[in-house]
Order: sequence, then C-alpha cells, then structure tokens
Amino acid sequence: MNVILSVAQRCLGYLQTIQITDVLDIALLSYMLYRLFMWARNSNVGQVLKGIALIFVMLWTTSAFHLYMMNYLISKVLELGVLAIVIVFQPEIRHFLEQIGARGMSAVFSRKPIGTDSNEEAIEELVTAYASMSRDKIGALTVFERSSILDDSIKTGTALNAEVSSELLKNIFWPKAPLHDGAVIIRNGRIVGAGCIMPLSSSTTISRELGTRHRAGIGTTEHSDAVVAIVSEETGSISVAVGGMLKRHLAPETLRRMLRKELLSDTNHGDGSDKGSARMSQLLSRLDNFSLRDLLRSGKEDSDHVE
Repeated sequence: MNVILSVAQRCLGYLQTIQITDVLDIALLSYMLYRLFMWARNSNVGQVLKGIALIFVMLWTTSAFHLYMMNYLISKVLELGVLAIVIVFQPEIRHFLEQIGARGMSAVFSRKPIGTDSNEEAIEELVTAYASMSRDKIGALTVFERSSILDDSIKTGTALNAEVSSELLKNIFWPKAPLHDGAVIIRNGRIVGAGCIMPLSSSTTISRELGTRHRAGIGTTEHSDAVVAIVSEETGSISVAVGGMLKRHLAPETLRRMLRKELLSDTNHGDGSDKGSARMSQLLSRLDNFSLRDLLRSGKEDSDHVE
C-alpha cells in the first residue's frame, strides 16, 4: 500500500510540473506522427518504412547476440540507406518543401484539397464517356490523382488544364487521335495531362489476357494511391484499379459507385479525425500570424465559449 501511495505522490508531483506549452508540444508531436503513419499507410512509402524497421530490428538483434560482423555490415547499410532514401523520395521531399514555402506550416498537417464538387462532376462525365466507349470498344485509361503527386508521369505526355467532359474524353481516346495511346490524369477534378506513360506492374500473377493498358493501371496504383478507370479495347469491359487490385466487368452504375466511394468519401463522410485536421490547420495558421501568448489566450477564450 505504501508503494502505491508513493507512486501516486510521485505521479502527482510530475503532473504539477506540466505546463500548457508541454501539452501543446506533445499534441503537435502526436499529430505529426499520426499524419506520418496515415501517409505511409496510404502510399508505397509504408512498405519502405517496414523494410527500414526490419533493418533496425536486425541491428538490435545482432548487437544483443554479439554478432559483430553482421552488426557492422547492417550499420554500414544504414549509413548508405539515408542517402538512398533521399534519392528515392526526392520528388516527395521537393513537393513537401514547396508546400511549406507556399502555404506555411499548416501544409504539414492539412490534407491536400480534393476538390469535392469538381471531382463529383468529373466522375459523372467520365461514367458517361466510359459507357459510350464500352459499347464502341474504345480503349481508355484515366487516372484520378490523390495524395501521391504524378508530375513525373505528366511530363511523359502532354500537359493540359481542362475541365473534364465526356466529349473531351471520347475525343482524346478516339483511336486516330494523337493522344489516345496513353493515360489521362485528373487532378482536383481537372485534366492535367493526356497521352501519359504510366508504370507497368511487374506482378507475375496478372492474367495473361490483360494487356498493357490494364498492366499500366495496376502498376500506377502499386506505386501511388491513385484510382484508375480502364476500358478494354478488345472486349469493352470496364475495370477499376485501386491499391494494386483490379476489379473487372463493371457496369457504369458500379463504376460510378466505386469512384464516388474512393474519391468523395473523405469529404462527404468525414469522421472526427477530419474535424481534428481542420482544427489543427486553423491552429497552425494562427501560429504563422500571432505570437504564442496570443495563441494561448485565443485558445482559452475558445474553450470558455464552448463551456
């Protein structure tokens, strides 16, 4: 009993030393780690982080069991791995720094705007175009960009800045059109590239009856969090690729439902984490313009108002 009382008194002593700045510091760090894990889970970075974690486990294991040779080799791999990570993720790092310069610190925590209204219109136009192209057996490959930036793929085609319309999509993918042999990339509800070359999947489990267009669709979703809609030139079948998985033989209504679920659910059916993200973005915007004392005073006033 005395031990429990001693521990309780010690914990109470620690709690009395906590200041509002400590709480703010812990909250910001926790939110940064949460966003990092969510970003890693929704992109191919997660697999890389798992590999890095495995290397650290191996480093600790070899040190604990005194495997000096293995420990030396793994430590050298880690030293070179830092440089390799910078090289591999150079586009993501550059985009991150550009966001910081353009939008301030709030860019670190806020989500990339999805453009709900524009995406909703783009989905309706695409479904209309795909229903027509499916009947006429005209091949098509359309990529909806999400958080993973596809600037490198856009550079392989023709950069555009156009509203999505069914007629424009049908004209682009018309077999005799100069941009038909490639992918259309849609960002925030607008076409930003056409005739783009997308990475092919290297998976050996893909059916042999699937051609280059389907392999490119699957490969794109293996390397990013994009959503890809495909029309087969041979059969006219409509497919959707998400997360490296392909769903085939879709009706236009099923295509609409899948695209809305993948592209609009974050904004139309937001949960408490989205509200927390918006609140955190507002907080960081205040940090860009006010002193810490003013920020804490305004936070106290907000809490008093809620009470």
